[in-house]
Amino acid sequence: MSSNCRSTWAPPNRSSTCTWTLENQLKSPHCHKLFSVKKEKISDNILQCIGSTPLVKLNVLAKEAGLKCELLAKCEYFNPGGSVKDRIAVRMIEDAEAAGILKPGMTLIEPTSGNTGIGLALVAAVKGYHCIIVLPEKMSHEKIAVLKALGAEIIRTPTEASWDSPESHIGVAKTLNEKIPNSIVLDQYQNLSNPLAHYDITAEEILHQCNGRVDMIVIGAGTGGSLTGVARKIKEKCPEVKIIGVDPVGSTLAPVEQESNEPEKHVAAHYEVEGIGYDFLPTVMDLSIVNSWVKTNDCDSFKIARKLIRYEGLLCGGSSGANVWAALQKAKELKEGQRCVVILPDGVRNYMFVNAVIDKK
Repeated sequence: MSSNCRSTWAPPNRSSTCTWTLENQLKSPHCHKLFSVKKEKISDNILQCIGSTPLVKLNVLAKEAGLKCELLAKCEYFNPGGSVKDRIAVRMIEDAEAAGILKPGMTLIEPTSGNTGIGLALVAAVKGYHCIIVLPEKMSHEKIAVLKALGAEIIRTPTEASWDSPESHIGVAKTLNEKIPNSIVLDQYQNLSNPLAHYDITAEEILHQCNGRVDMIVIGAGTGGSLTGVARKIKEKCPEVKIIGVDPVGSTLAPVEQESNEPEKHVAAHYEVEGIGYDFLPTVMDLSIVNSWVKTNDCDSFKIARKLIRYEGLLCGGSSGANVWAALQKAKELKEGQRCVVILPDGVRNYMFVNAVIDKK
């Protein structure tokens, strides 16, 4: 990737060239980072506080659903920027710096649903980069406020624009990259640092917290980075684990053949939940690692998010509600003594103004 990426721009849904398989784990060609339990009492900067998020037992909702297994929530909103995307933001920037394609004085441009933008803006603020975030109009006022506070320049695009439209957040980011000298699009949709951040660290945290025993893990699909990275590592260590992907109705990520003969749920349409789902398959998404998919709707997602806040004290967002709703369905397949882990991607801070997470409809 060049510093301006003009000659190397590729569509975000190009076929993956990754050679990883569970059966044939060849020596990795990637530069990995080692997991270690954080022990620092004083951090050099806020970036050192990314990760090491708590794993919390869900008591009320699990009992209400009649689950026999243990249900654990990985609370990613404890990251400094408020979401799981902080992990990939710092990893993408540090890897680009190490590769020499991101240098002082350059401009970061990123198309995002908001949380990756917040993560990148946070890292950019610490490291001194100018940051331009391009995101659809449907994204919350709170995300915009946080981005502005971090010093990011913000450009909004029509929510209804398809990903391959010049007016989409991806198309506008591409145009900006072509026009702005010394700019770079790190591109979460096909940047290997996205899934690697979760393969190297997030999954290892979960394994450490669970003493190496995980029977099911439920993860929402957006770019697919957390799903791919976490699932691959945990599959390597716990071969019998069931990987459950979560995809909102209106998104087309989940393969239609796995949707219980309900193809209408696979049609691209508007949905309110932010941060999961897309109308194209990102390059970093590995569908083969998923054992089964659950399609979620806005009503159930926001209802469960409210219950997580009210009865578990977990101040999470709508995508967390979607993931937990899916977990409550699939974890019924597990027995007593087994364990299901569900990812809570972000917190309620991003949705406090006017949103179904707070305002019961």
